[in-house]
This record gives sequence, C-alpha cells and structure tokens, in this order.
Amino acid sequence: MIPSIEQVVAAIPAWAGRDVHTQPIPAGLTNRNYRVDVDGTPMFVRIPGAATELLAVDRGNEIYNTRAAADARVGPEVLYHLPEWDVFVLAWIDARTMSNEAFAASGEPRRVADALRLLHAGPRFHDDFDMFRTAEYYLHVVDERAIRVPAGYRERLGQVRRIEAAFAVRPLPSVPCHNDLLADNYLDDGERLWVVDYEYSGNNDPTFELGNTCQELGWDDARIRELCTAYFGEAPDGLLARMRLQMIMSDVGWTLWAAIQAAISSIDYDFWGWADERWARAGAAIDGPDFEGWLTSVRL
Repeated sequence: MIPSIEQVVAAIPAWAGRDVHTQPIPAGLTNRNYRVDVDGTPMFVRIPGAATELLAVDRGNEIYNTRAAADARVGPEVLYHLPEWDVFVLAWIDARTMSNEAFAASGEPRRVADALRLLHAGPRFHDDFDMFRTAEYYLHVVDERAIRVPAGYRERLGQVRRIEAAFAVRPLPSVPCHNDLLADNYLDDGERLWVVDYEYSGNNDPTFELGNTCQELGWDDARIRELCTAYFGEAPDGLLARMRLQMIMSDVGWTLWAAIQAAISSIDYDFWGWADERWARAGAAIDGPDFEGWLTSVRL
C-alpha cells in the first residue's frame, strides 16, 4: 500500500493537534516528495513509489544508509521512520537543489570531492553495490517481462565483461557510496554540498562514484581530471581510465533502469528517450578509439 500524505501526517503522533501544512515537491523520478511544515518548522517527507523492487531498491538498506550518511554529516538527519510504508521524514536543509548549469561554475569539482570524501570516510553502509551485478539483475527483469532495450545493448555485453575483468586486476577498497549522483541529489547551502537520496547506495569502488557523477553532470576532460585530483590528490592515467570506464558502466546500468521505468512507471516522463540517449553514449564510448587504452591502463 502506498499511503497518502494525509495518512502519513496522521501516523506521526508527535504531529497530532499541531498546525501542519503539506506541499508537494516536483522532483524525483520514482517517489513522491513533500515539504511538511509543523508549527512553522519545515521537514522533508519521502513516500516511495510502486514496484521499486524491480529497480533493485532495498528499503531496509536505504534507511540504514540514510542514517549512516547523516552520521557522516553529509546527509540530513532522519527524524521519523514509518517502516510499514517505508516512509521517512528528514530534517529540512535550507539549500538550493543543484543543476548541471550550477555545476558548470568554477571550483565545483573540488566542492564535490569534499562532499564525497566526507561520505566515503563515514560509517560503512549496510549492503554492497556493484553495477555489474545490478545490470545483470535489471537484464533479468527485462527478460522476464519482455521489456525492450535499446538496439545493440546485448551485442556489447562481452565488452562489459572485459571492463569487469580489467577492474579485478587491481581492485580498490570499497567505501560507502551514493552511486546515483545526478545534479539534483546535491544540495548547496551556500557553504557546502549535501548529498541526498540513498536508494541505490552501498559500499562500492570510489571511482564508480566519481565516474557516475562526472557522467551525470556532463563534465568534460578538464573537469574529470580536476575531480580526480581533488579527490585522490593526483590524476594518474590509471585512475582517470578507471573513472572513464565507470562512466560507461553508469550508463550500462541506468540504461536498463530507464527501460524498466518506461514499462512500469506511471510518471509522465520520457524514460525510453532517456534510456536510448544513455545507451548511445555508452555504445559510442565502447566503440571509441580510447576504450582499449583505458582497459590497459587500469591493469597497470
């Protein structure tokens, strides 16, 4: 059962008899989000969407990791949790939601690196995240439900396996990662960046986190290098190649996520166009002139 915001408000005893105002937040591609003001104090309410298990979302893992991120002082505090509905209420952060345009400003890669190092140094997350396994799960869902995928996807799965084999030669220690760093999962309070929405979070290779956010933010070579240097203190070819291949893996996995959403979601959004665009980008990188060199560099 997916509750209404009125049911959520009624289910929190501390709000009984108080002046409560709710306002939907037009953001997110899976869940329903609200600002709720209780006696003038703003809070954030997240009500999960339907059938998110098909998208590999584990709500127990999510709430555990949301609390861990708050302990790391990079995510908002969890104020209430209604486990029967997987609803939670977070402390409101007075901040602007970031965008790709905002991230085009000078100095943003360092600010992103500062936020991610804070998250990655925090408490371990509940579960691990591996985009290779997640993509396999999505492909199972696609096959089970006869969901279409972009042309050429299956033909390049052999190259995906080569990426995984290359990473295995010199694996990096996993850290608590968000794994889905679109621009609007960053909030800017004027001093620092916060990171929100831990649906796909898990312990992972940090270069996936870096590569994923570079891909989502549309950063060019100079900004990719700047983020690598700000995070690691250097930008050797091996780390840059690892980030580049992780950018491909980000698109490999989220292409299928979008294809599934196109089939199951009731949200008015062009998920199929999003899947097609991502796969075109991933396929171009796999077929591009630098792919073999990246595979070689991560092994050295």
